[in-house]
Amino acid sequence: MAKPAFLAPLIDLVFPPRCPLCGDALAQQGGLCAACWSRLAVPGEPACSTCQRPLADTVVRSGEVQCAPCMADPPRHAGIAAATLYNGASRELVLAFKRGKRIALADLLSRLMVRRLPELEGEWLVLPVPLHRWRLWERGFNQSALLAARIARTIGQPLVVDGLVRRKRTPSLGGLGKRARAEALRGAISAHPARGARLKGARVLLVDDVMTSGATTNACLAALRKAGVAEVRIVCFARVLDEALDQARHDDAPLAA
Repeated sequence: MAKPAFLAPLIDLVFPPRCPLCGDALAQQGGLCAACWSRLAVPGEPACSTCQRPLADTVVRSGEVQCAPCMADPPRHAGIAAATLYNGASRELVLAFKRGKRIALADLLSRLMVRRLPELEGEWLVLPVPLHRWRLWERGFNQSALLAARIARTIGQPLVVDGLVRRKRTPSLGGLGKRARAEALRGAISAHPARGARLKGARVLLVDDVMTSGATTNACLAALRKAGVAEVRIVCFARVLDEALDQARHDDAPLAA
């Protein structure tokens, strides 16, 4: 919830604005310092019109507007919007938000996500990627739901926080390959039975913090399609792409003395 403007000086006095990544002083709350902004890798152009994967200039000049993976295996979604590519800086923000429980970062992360969204005409239901109830109790919050709530409020669309449910507790997906992730998520996610009427024929904006192999979003897509959803777009804060790995290694490398 936004703080009244007249309280800003008092808040800044009690909690001096600091960069959440490096701790340097800031002019105002809710952002990053210039140096840390420069560390974020923002998806640029040219890019695949479907999945936002970076494309080479030569490919675009030859008339291709989709990446090879999308042409070979057309995705079941209507597009992906990622605020950043996953690198050292975005990883630090996600870990501080999710594991460090610095939930105030949801405001910053969601603002960056909204900036990458295309114009959405008509009504779209905003749904977060679900957590299993045991994981939710352990963590205390669903980070995707916090982002979804702020995005829904910003773009003026309805939030359906329990549109999807995670019925099976899956192991940590970190370190698993794409096939192992998909197998772990088999049958784990389904549409909430009480939301069936609302989902049928709807257009859905699916919200996640990090999109890695796509196994989780694919499981969500399958559940939404089974529920009769007409169209799904995906928005995430950070997306893992092979093309970004070199940049991530460069960002994580120690600085020369």
